[in-house]
Amino acid sequence: MKASNTARAYGGVARLFHWTIALLILAAIGLGLYAGSLPRGSQEAMQAIFQTFSIHKTIGVAALILAVLRILWTLTQTHPRPLHPNRAVETFLAGVVHWGMWIGMVIIPLSGWLLHSAAPGGFSRILWPLGQRLPGVPQDAALAERFASFHEAGWWLLAGLVVLHVAGALKHALIDRDGTLHRMAGSPDKAPVPPAAGPSHALRHVVAAVLGLGLWVAVAVISVIAPEEEAKAPPAATTVQTAPQTAAVTTGTAPAWAVQQGELAIQVQQGQSPVKGRFGKWQATISYDPETRSGHVEATADIASLELGSVADTAKGPDFLNAAAHPSATFSADILPPATEGGPETLKGTMTIAGKAMPLEFPATITTEGDTATARGQFRLDRRDYGVGASYADEGTVGFGVEVTLDLTAKRQ
Repeated sequence: MKASNTARAYGGVARLFHWTIALLILAAIGLGLYAGSLPRGSQEAMQAIFQTFSIHKTIGVAALILAVLRILWTLTQTHPRPLHPNRAVETFLAGVVHWGMWIGMVIIPLSGWLLHSAAPGGFSRILWPLGQRLPGVPQDAALAERFASFHEAGWWLLAGLVVLHVAGALKHALIDRDGTLHRMAGSPDKAPVPPAAGPSHALRHVVAAVLGLGLWVAVAVISVIAPEEEAKAPPAATTVQTAPQTAAVTTGTAPAWAVQQGELAIQVQQGQSPVKGRFGKWQATISYDPETRSGHVEATADIASLELGSVADTAKGPDFLNAAAHPSATFSADILPPATEGGPETLKGTMTIAGKAMPLEFPATITTEGDTATARGQFRLDRRDYGVGASYADEGTVGFGVEVTLDLTAKRQ
C-alpha cells in the first residue's frame, strides 16, 4: 500500500490517521459521558471522576495533535475523486460533512484544553509530562464557563457529523454497492476507478470547507455569544434592581457603613492543585468608628452562590457545605483596635458553617478616607472543624485548609 493518496484511494498515512483519530474521538466522547454520569459524594467516587476526566483530557489532546497533522497531510495530498460526480448534491453534502468533521476534530479537543487552561486551579490533570495550560490563556472562571458551554454543545455537532458520515458509508456499502469503502477500509486495488473530475471540483471543495466551518461558527453563536449578549442586555423597566452586598444600617454609637463593592473569595486544594472560587451573593452589616478603630460586623454568605469551577456542585452538596440543609454561612465579630501603633485591626468572633459555630480571630486592614473605607483580610479555616467533607479523611482528593480572602469598599451612612 502506498503512503500517499491517489485519485483512486487513500494512502497508508491517511488511513492510519483516519482510524486512529476515529478511535480516540469515540473514546473521548464515551469517557466524557461516563465521567459525567458517575455518582458524586464519597472520596472514592470523586477520585474515579478525576481519573476518568484525566484520561478523557489526555486522549483529547492526543486526538488534537493527530487531527492537526492529518489536516496538514491532507492539504499536501491528492484527494480521491468522487465516484458519482453526476450526484452533485450528494457529493457536495458529503464534502461539507467531511470538512465539518475535520474542523471539529481540532476545535472540540482544543476547546477542552482551553477550558482546562482557563479553569482556576484546573480540574483533573492531563497525563503527560508537558505543560498543563496553553500559554496566554488567563485563569478566569467566567472564561472557563464560556469554553465549557462551547465544548458541551460542540460535541453534539461532532457526534452528529460522525453519525452522518457512518450512515453515508453504510449507504455506499449496502445500497449502492459501489466499492467506496475500499478507498479507506479495504484494498486500494479493489477501489473503483473514478471518472475524471470536472472543472468545478476544486471550487466545490472550497465551498464545502467554508460551510463546514460555518457549522462551528453557528455553534459558537448559539452556545456562547448569544447567551453572553442576552446577559448584557439591560433589564426591563419593571425590574427592581438592588446594589449587591449592601449593608443594613446599624444602631449603636459607632457609625454605620454600607458596602458598595467587594469580593469574598476562597481557595481550596483539589487533587494537589489550588482551586479558586468566590461567593456571588453575600452581605455585611458594619458599624465602625475610625476614631477608636473599633466596631462590629455581621456577615452572611449564600452557600448556593458559591462559584468554584467544576467542583462547585460537589462543594455545595451534602458531603461538604450542604447548601440545602444550611443555606448560609455567618460571621459575627467585634472589630478590635490595633494591638500596636500602625498595625491592623482584629476581627474576633464566631464563624458558623454547615450549622456548626467555631471561634475565629484574624487581622484585617481597615483604611478610611473621608466617607469611604476599605477593608482587607485573609484567614485560614480547617474544614474538619466544621464537619465539612468528613468522609474525605485525607488530603489526597480535597485539602483540609480553606483560604478565605475578604476585600471590600464601604461608604459611611
